[in-house]
Amino acid sequence: MVGAAVCLLALALMTPAAADPHEDARAAYYRRDYAHVQQLMRPLAAQGDARAQFGLGFLYASGRGVRQDDGQAVRWFRRAADQGLADAQANLGFMYASGRGVTKSEAEAMRWYRKAADQNHAGAQNNLGFMHANGLGVRRNDATAVGWYRKAAEQGYADAQVNLGFMYDNGWGVKRSYTDAFAFYRRAADQGHVIGQYNVASLYLVGQGVRRDDVEAAKWYLEAAYQDYPAAQFNIAYMYAHGLGVTQDDATAAEWYREAANRGDVRAQVNLAAMYADGQGVAQDLAEAATWYRRAADQGYAEAQYRIGLLYDEGRGVPPDDAEAARWYRKAALQGHAGAQCGLGSLYAMGHGVHQDDGEAVWWYRKAAVQGFAAAQSSLGFMYEAGRGVAADVAEAHRWYDLAAANTAVAPPAPEDVGMTDERIGATLPDDQIAQAPRPAGGRSRR
Repeated sequence: MVGAAVCLLALALMTPAAADPHEDARAAYYRRDYAHVQQLMRPLAAQGDARAQFGLGFLYASGRGVRQDDGQAVRWFRRAADQGLADAQANLGFMYASGRGVTKSEAEAMRWYRKAADQNHAGAQNNLGFMHANGLGVRRNDATAVGWYRKAAEQGYADAQVNLGFMYDNGWGVKRSYTDAFAFYRRAADQGHVIGQYNVASLYLVGQGVRRDDVEAAKWYLEAAYQDYPAAQFNIAYMYAHGLGVTQDDATAAEWYREAANRGDVRAQVNLAAMYADGQGVAQDLAEAATWYRRAADQGYAEAQYRIGLLYDEGRGVPPDDAEAARWYRKAALQGHAGAQCGLGSLYAMGHGVHQDDGEAVWWYRKAAVQGFAAAQSSLGFMYEAGRGVAADVAEAHRWYDLAAANTAVAPPAPEDVGMTDERIGATLPDDQIAQAPRPAGGRSRR
């Protein structure tokens, strides 16, 4: 994982042909015969063999061939680390960084990462970069982070190439350069790094650091999508739905939305629901639409909360239920969703699902109106004209009517789907993985 101490047991077991137990253990590892690996490694580890100690620590950390035990993992990693084995030092640093088997200590993590990094261990160098970039165990220093990322990137370490690209992308510790960002992302992408592929696609999408090219963007999103990366699955679905860089195909769009939706992507859940509601790429099924809207709404996604509220309000795909409509509208409205604020205002104005209250209606209409939501502006105008919840004021009523008319005239119809973004993905240290092959655990940005 990005930022993890990436140390495959197989690497620790690679040794000259004379070291037969290590060769046998390596072969057993590739056969996934982990019980046999630990049988071979345990006596060597007891005799002080650092690589065997590291390998045994890996088995305990990952629960392969033995009962998972972080305390035992730390014990064996430490024995190998004390002998100067860089892989073990890097993994011991990770255990301290994540608080696995030891009391969490970013300072100790930094100390062990540095020992490994000084031996040119690329994973530890990448981790040191991350710690400096995020002020973990050390004062934040982007320039120092860039230096460590670069050391690892120059060794071909794909995670560090992504991280260094992200620093250039944002101008952190270096002068912002989309060209350099693209170059480092591309080096990682060419190694099959899923976040590198995703970020390359995103730069092609907007033409930053490279000529804008929807076809190339679609190609790289598809590469990442096939690695089960939900953000890429969502974006390639959107591109198929709108014919961007690929031949427009609603059925294929629905398939990719479903892949991302099943992995919890709320935007994909909303768009898949909209396709069911409209019968676009799938057979129309309002009940199925409601199911997907609810899955996204239950994750706190305001757009989905608004839409499930709308279904209850209109009795589409679910039995009409004003109280449920009000409940979902309120959840989205409290997050600032203008459509939900307007819907909730209407329920208060009519006394549907809530106690009738013109003052509350005006309050929610105004919230949406100041965001430029035309329906709320028109409703607020009516409340001023009728003197409901506010003192009657014809001039104020006409002001809101005029704003509503202007917004209606220039605003395009509300989209049926949630749009894609061109955001790039940065890195985060995972807190639940150890010593795995390079796989991303991305975060949207550094906080």
